[in-house]
Amino acid sequence: MTDNDSAVVLVSGGMDSATAVYEAMDRGYEPYFLHASYGQETEDRERECAEWLAEEVDAANFLHIETDHLARIGASSLTDEEMAVADADLDSDEIPTSYVPFRNANLLSMAVSYAEANDCSAVFIGAHSEDFSGYPDCRPEFFEAFQQVINVGTKPETEIEMVAPFVEFSKTEIAELGLELGVPYDHTWSCYREEEPACGTCDACAFRLQAFQALGERDPIEYAERPDYVEE
Repeated sequence: MTDNDSAVVLVSGGMDSATAVYEAMDRGYEPYFLHASYGQETEDRERECAEWLAEEVDAANFLHIETDHLARIGASSLTDEEMAVADADLDSDEIPTSYVPFRNANLLSMAVSYAEANDCSAVFIGAHSEDFSGYPDCRPEFFEAFQQVINVGTKPETEIEMVAPFVEFSKTEIAELGLELGVPYDHTWSCYREEEPACGTCDACAFRLQAFQALGERDPIEYAERPDYVEE
């Protein structure tokens, strides 16, 4: 990596992707933000957080893409109004209803296009191990395979590294790193259901609250409920 390398970071507005931004910057990359609105329930709040963060870190560029194809395809409680977002079940081994079929492949394809067009040398995504226990497109094998797609699907002179820095991390480890890096978690949003306050009971809220609770820290965003998710 050279001193002026840049990276596209998939920025959802949530805590994992915000931490990925700060991790990329800590590694010396100038961040190009890619934020997608694809029909998710809390898309306005997520975009607001992503835009705020782009300004906060003086991102090289902020690309917002609106696409409705994932919502039109459906089969996810994040995008389908006919499907309710389930309450958190942190011990379940089932793929949750919030899984958006092959979403990361869709988003990463756009990110690679963006990276190649801007001569960026990496694409960062904040996916992690607690995700891939339920989401098949968050597994290490998926990102390894996607690296091969990048290698064979871009120009011969293009070199883009697929970086999922937290793929073996727990949510707690991400939060711990983010607090060390100074990530402004008060300007991130994770809730699947509500735009203000966060519900506190969906999967995303539960994993987030559990991470802060495990560290003995108070999550700085507002919640309708703050259940205790740390087992004694």
